[in-house]
Amino acid sequence: MRIVDIRERAIGISRYRDPGIPSGGLTTSLVAVVTDVVRGGRPVTGYGFASVGRYAQSGALDMALWDAAAKIARLPLHQFLAGRLGRVATGAPVSVYASGGYPYPDGDLAALAQEIRQFTDLGFTHAKIKIGAQPLDEDRRRIEAAAAALAGPGHLAVDAMNAYGPGQAQAAAEALAPFGLWWFEDLCDPLDFATHGRVAARYPHPIAAGEALFSAAEADLLAQHAGLRRDRDILLFDPVHCYGLPGYLRIIDTLTARGWPRRAFWPHGGQLFSLHLVAALGLGGAEANPLAFHPFHGPPAALPVTDGHVPLPDVPGIGFELHDGARQAFQGL
Repeated sequence: MRIVDIRERAIGISRYRDPGIPSGGLTTSLVAVVTDVVRGGRPVTGYGFASVGRYAQSGALDMALWDAAAKIARLPLHQFLAGRLGRVATGAPVSVYASGGYPYPDGDLAALAQEIRQFTDLGFTHAKIKIGAQPLDEDRRRIEAAAAALAGPGHLAVDAMNAYGPGQAQAAAEALAPFGLWWFEDLCDPLDFATHGRVAARYPHPIAAGEALFSAAEADLLAQHAGLRRDRDILLFDPVHCYGLPGYLRIIDTLTARGWPRRAFWPHGGQLFSLHLVAALGLGGAEANPLAFHPFHGPPAALPVTDGHVPLPDVPGIGFELHDGARQAFQGL
């Protein structure tokens, strides 16, 4: 295989189902890698995009290269990757949770409850919402509203998006502990390992971290100094931002060598790429964005969510062609 062309552009995306609600000019990168391998009269092309929730990096080549390589091998990515690593991918449906719950500028509690009900209508059993931008009392009300639309607070994770300083993080942990949440994510600055450690020593429920750390060295520091507990805590490294899949694999190797189970890894990103990685690498599960971040929102219609699980694409590559919005976006390249 030779690469004969690379095409890239940035597009705007929204954190909400209604793209008219401002999202601060959020963007992501689309990439198409065109190869010299011809199938059906057309060159095999790999597609990729930068993870949603951050801004366009004018890159994302790694994902597109894996998509192209798996297409050329005529295998779904999870089978292709597992074979390269000497592993066996079962092909069983992947556990997923619905991510969203950004604060609405108007009627927040009612809109949030409606959003969570939409998640459950789509087949999700667990969800994650955002906290940290408002006073704790208001965040407690958001948690109560979201949990009431699920099977309880044990099915709800919260993401503080690194908003809290040391004192605020401890106060938030004390306020949230009675809920028994599924997990408490990104509770402070990602490199403030001391605060992570103090909270972990007193907060009995799972903590999730790692989304904003991008190298094996940073991951190792987190494991050594953040007080995280291998029996319950969650690792959210983003395979797109960790210098691509090879960097993500180095993080997994580094932390499993320290005794972390593979089930602790839930890759951030909310896209089909992560589903393949969970299946190929034996990880815990993946994030999905059912309503937000159009045109990449949710699994494709051909892969419906059932009881919190999504079937894997049974087509060569990642399977973006199954997703109407993603396919149209990539065809625009």
